[in-house]
Amino acid sequence: MPAATRAPAPPLTRVPRPPRGSGRRRGSAWPYLLIAPAVVSGVLLLLYPLFRAGVISFQHFRMGELIRGGATFVGLDNYGELLAGHEFWTVLLRTAGWTAVNVVLIVGLSTGVAVMLLRLGRRMRVALMSALALAWATPIIAATTVFQWLFQSELGIVNWLLDMRGYSWFANGTAMFAILVVLVVWQSVPFAALTLYAGLTTIPVELFESARIDGGTGRQIFAKVVFPILRPMFALVTSLEVIWVFKCFPQIWVLSQGGPDGATTTLPVYAFKVARVLHRYDLGSAVAVVTVVILAVALVTNLRRMLRQES
Repeated sequence: MPAATRAPAPPLTRVPRPPRGSGRRRGSAWPYLLIAPAVVSGVLLLLYPLFRAGVISFQHFRMGELIRGGATFVGLDNYGELLAGHEFWTVLLRTAGWTAVNVVLIVGLSTGVAVMLLRLGRRMRVALMSALALAWATPIIAATTVFQWLFQSELGIVNWLLDMRGYSWFANGTAMFAILVVLVVWQSVPFAALTLYAGLTTIPVELFESARIDGGTGRQIFAKVVFPILRPMFALVTSLEVIWVFKCFPQIWVLSQGGPDGATTTLPVYAFKVARVLHRYDLGSAVAVVTVVILAVALVTNLRRMLRQES
């Protein structure tokens, strides 16, 4: 029998392609246009003031230069004067202690609150999360003013509850420091607790059940299961809180203005007082630049360690 013959296949029609790279160019430009307002705002509101402060820190810039201009460059003289002074190192040590105390309390309390949120029922969890969100949303100055009323010597509710009417909390350096710690911790715990709770919800329930079956206690489960998994999140929360506490200014200035006798003066407050009271804008800018450098070094070191642990 003759072999079956196949009908010839229809010729393939080539679909015309758009000009090479045109769609890619249109698609690649759109994301940059979307983030352009944020980038421009960041440059104007963050980078330019930092650059300007850096320039002033190398100049002789006081009240006369502020009015008539014509500041002259003096090199590292302002930094030499700053680092040679005893007061700067005292303030730096106080700032380090202030940051350590607050960050330890914030991370510790936030971890406890996050674990409690995980174990609460739905209604109690929603109520507690709502309270945390409201505390977090309270404006800084408003919350600071409320604390000022609470610890008022004659009419404050704290003195009334403790039967210490007439006691001035704001005249004692240690008491003032403690009040500021309570205020900053109260304002910071909601963000850190909700962030850590979100991380806890990503851990599979089977891991907790297996650990309990193996006889693990709550502390062992946290140390061997929870913390290793959420180590990057703990590092990130700690970094953010270090930045937040280290550069804390409104709460300290509203409540104590760095007093009494400089007991609550940290680096940001010190920079403001030097520039505002002494009109040493050059020296105040040098303090601000040193503060930014310290934070940058601490943040980069922590992030590098975090990335090394992940790899």
